[in-house]
Amino acid sequence: MSENLTARERFLDVLDGKMPNDKIPMIETAIWWDQTLRRWESEGLPAGMTLEQSFQYFGLDEMHGITNYNTPAVPGRIKNDDDYERLKKDMYRDSEFEYYTNYINKLKPRHDNGEVVFSVGLFGFFWHPRSLFGIEPHFYAFYEYPELMHKINQDLLAFNIRLLKKIFKIDKPDFIVVSEDMSYNGGPMISKDFFDKFIMPYYLVLIEFVKKHGVKMIMDSDGDITAMIPWIQDAGIDGISPLERQAGVDIVKLREEYPELIMLGGYDKMAMNKGEDAIRAEFERILPLMRSGRYIPGPDHQTPPGVSLEDYKLYIKIFKEYCEKAVK
Repeated sequence: MSENLTARERFLDVLDGKMPNDKIPMIETAIWWDQTLRRWESEGLPAGMTLEQSFQYFGLDEMHGITNYNTPAVPGRIKNDDDYERLKKDMYRDSEFEYYTNYINKLKPRHDNGEVVFSVGLFGFFWHPRSLFGIEPHFYAFYEYPELMHKINQDLLAFNIRLLKKIFKIDKPDFIVVSEDMSYNGGPMISKDFFDKFIMPYYLVLIEFVKKHGVKMIMDSDGDITAMIPWIQDAGIDGISPLERQAGVDIVKLREEYPELIMLGGYDKMAMNKGEDAIRAEFERILPLMRSGRYIPGPDHQTPPGVSLEDYKLYIKIFKEYCEKAVK
């Protein structure tokens, strides 16, 4: 067991499968919905707090990052190659990198002394083409425009690597999360064959680059991602979030099957407004995971507006208790 750890060291140890001596990280793995915050402000939460102030208010470890902002802007929808080439000049803008580098430079002193966890978010190779085509046309595009699908992901890959090169020159994030949302409550929205053909090649290049810098890669995908876990492991991805209980994801079973898999989230958010007994019962369910390493507990998606401020404070109180209980 490691002693006298900072919040960042504690977080990195757990990702590596080690257990701190005092508690496991108290991280909000999915930042609150704006509607949830508006409700809480009507119930007494100080209005207009920064993210840093919000973490401190609730007694959470701080996790900051450039998440889901550092992606190519999508100025419109496409139907074919000509549309993509027309819009491409307004995407993948390296001129915007200054915003991210300024943010990281400002955060770096606190990151260096271990006060905060720092992440980088990227759009992935399923998500980005979908945002260009739209949901239903995207599915047809695998058949109708396969070359264009590859061209889009080649451009996205090059953009992501250019951005990460800039970031790595300043600081090394504690992990990178790639937004995909490739599953729904019935399972994957893409076949294994199409994943291997259209998605896997780009992850292999991206992850080879990321791993040279010693950084772990997490995929964010809603829905039931159970069947996809061997796919993403073959691609070199280290972990998954947010592990939605309502979609049928069983994180206890996943740990038995995939002991090396990093998992973030997994706490059933539907228990958060049902009182102390329900909140405790859900923590008891995931306690074996909390003791297993490579697991950062948190709601299995953003805390919904049905959770009151008092509900959330009770959840936080019990959360702290179980983060300490997990190491005893």
